[in-house]
Amino acid sequence: MPVNVYMNFNGNCREAVEYYVQVFNLGAPEIMTFGDQPPHPDHPNTEEMNNLVLHARLNIFDSDVMFSDTMQGMPFTVGNNITLAIVSNKLDEMKSAFTKLGEDGEITMEMQETFFSKSYGQLIDKFGVCWQFSYQGD
Repeated sequence: MPVNVYMNFNGNCREAVEYYVQVFNLGAPEIMTFGDQPPHPDHPNTEEMNNLVLHARLNIFDSDVMFSDTMQGMPFTVGNNITLAIVSNKLDEMKSAFTKLGEDGEITMEMQETFFSKSYGQLIDKFGVCWQFSYQGD
């Protein structure tokens, strides 16, 4: 089960992704914006938000590096904008690790179904490390 790096940006994610594409001589990136996701009636996007990057992934030297802009109104601190992302088809192992890390940490999003994963959650462990867990299976 690989551990991927996930970097957040403060409105300049597209610029960062395009920069890293040039630096590492990669092909055209696939970029999903907040406007590309299904609308949520309780949390409508502003026009500016629709253009921000919800998710992009680059394969740099055989490692997946994922990118996103921070949602409007969410705190952003340079240096604390990198998380570790577990993306796996081993749901039971992921849920076990998520539960254990969450016992002494802070669960910021319970494991739940989203439009992109049947089980996704976020937490901050007792050492202040941010983790994302995303089930990638049937």
